Amino acid sequence: MNFKIKFKFVIMNYKMMFLSFSVFLFVSFTIPTKVHKKIDKQIKATFEVEVFDKIGITFSEEVQKDLVAKLNAENFFKIQADTKILGYFYYGHGFGKTDEFDFIVILDANLIIAKTKVLVYREDHGSEIGSRRWLRQFTGKTGGDILRYQYDIAAISGATLSAESMTETINDFLASIAILHEKNIL
Repeated sequence: MNFKIKFKFVIMNYKMMFLSFSVFLFVSFTIPTKVHKKIDKQIKATFEVEVFDKIGITFSEEVQKDLVAKLNAENFFKIQADTKILGYFYYGHGFGKTDEFDFIVILDANLIIAKTKVLVYREDHGSEIGSRRWLRQFTGKTGGDILRYQYDIAAISGATLSAESMTETINDFLASIAILHEKNIL
């Protein structure tokens, strides 16, 4: 093989790797269409609306460095009907024993948790964290609250890792909401 052919082959391989990596990044940081439909259903039920917009929110690097949870336009959204802000939602991930699960936290316009919902649970054990009864424990919590698993949030036998993970993730989110509220950003 002469040098030109080898060089073209190497360049083509790098382009394919770059394209594959770009697709991976795009896919891994966007909400899947099926999950968007589940989120829309929860928003409609929570706010009793049919038509609304979900607007991703971005924060400057300066603000982002102060936040406990990483919030950006891929996981934190304003919910708006016409020009009225109905609330916000956070699309989060927790970890069970072997896999990740997806959930949302819906806040009302006053930054109070109106609803939490497990959207996708990928493990055989621990799915009890998706029960309405258990999830209701988060309703009414605000940015000033610190939730302690087994004290403020009931433990679930067989779902310890998932329940702890979700509690910690929501704690980080609430701490970030408190920071944003203190800075008059939200």
